[in-house]
Amino acid sequence: MFSSAGRALLLLLLLLLDCAADRSTERNYEYTKYHPMPEISAWMQQMVEENPGLVSSEVYGTTYERRDIMFLKIGVDQDGVQKKAIWMDCGIHAREWIAPAFCQWFVKEMLLRYKTDKKVGEMLNNLDFYVTPVLNVDGYMYTWINESTRLWRKSRSSPPESCSCPGVDLNRNFYANWGMIGVSRNCCDNTYCGAKALSEPEARAVTEFVGNRSGEILCYLTIHSAGQLLLMPYGHPQIWAPNYDELMRVGQAAVRAMGSVHGMEYRVGTSPDLLYPNSGSSRDWARLIGIPFSYTFELRDKGQFGHKLPEDQIQPACEEAFEGARVIITYVHDKAFHNRTDIGAAGMAAALWTSMLASCLTTMLLV
Repeated sequence: MFSSAGRALLLLLLLLLDCAADRSTERNYEYTKYHPMPEISAWMQQMVEENPGLVSSEVYGTTYERRDIMFLKIGVDQDGVQKKAIWMDCGIHAREWIAPAFCQWFVKEMLLRYKTDKKVGEMLNNLDFYVTPVLNVDGYMYTWINESTRLWRKSRSSPPESCSCPGVDLNRNFYANWGMIGVSRNCCDNTYCGAKALSEPEARAVTEFVGNRSGEILCYLTIHSAGQLLLMPYGHPQIWAPNYDELMRVGQAAVRAMGSVHGMEYRVGTSPDLLYPNSGSSRDWARLIGIPFSYTFELRDKGQFGHKLPEDQIQPACEEAFEGARVIITYVHDKAFHNRTDIGAAGMAAALWTSMLASCLTTMLLV
């Protein structure tokens, strides 16, 4: 008979063997580097080819410059049955390179854990995950031209006749109290909200796809940087989400989990409470159309590097964010499928142990 320590060691060895067996791209792709758009697109195609029946891709819109906007759909195929779903997008603001890096990290982690983490396996059976690694494709590609373009934030659409500055802040362009607060009408400003709500094809693409599935999508996560915050609806200081208390309770558990990974402080609250009022955000729009859980992740850091987060911080930043997302997604899943609304300390500890183990395995596989 094995002791408990012996059983744990045996489990670790089995996990190592299983993870090392056949995960070529998850192992060889440089997840601790920033990647230009052609490399991200090639990676997406590889994810589909290497994970049949689990990963597919879809073009759900085109940018102003006529580039495809694509997501990866991750979930066990249930013979065409429409499943409940989680939405995640990254890179709505072009300069926030850590966001697309996290979407890639998230996909990698979910696929690596699918066969070894019982909870992840259950969630991928019950849910589909729609993950858009780069939403603002035009802007993201523009930031890769040279150092002078590196901090571009907006889309790349043509300016109105009265202005010479291109682009719109896509996270001020959604139909959610559009233009009311925390926006600029000057097209040269970073928070320019556009001539009208949904003036931008990128915002329209998300609105059409997610809006048509608002009854199936249980949670909407949009990934940004920086500030180490978890923001919940709403951006308007006088409007409160009907499930504010629940959003706060789940968010508090998520930031605790994020802080437990590397000791970094994250805070949760509404944008007016923690940052500044704003309107027209995708997070607020998602909650307004009835998606019950909607959060904005603001990843590292708190100002030292800002949107130029060094590559040596990609892994710790993504490890933290994954734990926060995991707490939220697990809660959403368990509420929908098991009618559970508790966030037990024991469950969080077990999830953290599993995550730390998987992180160790990932590190070993990536070297």
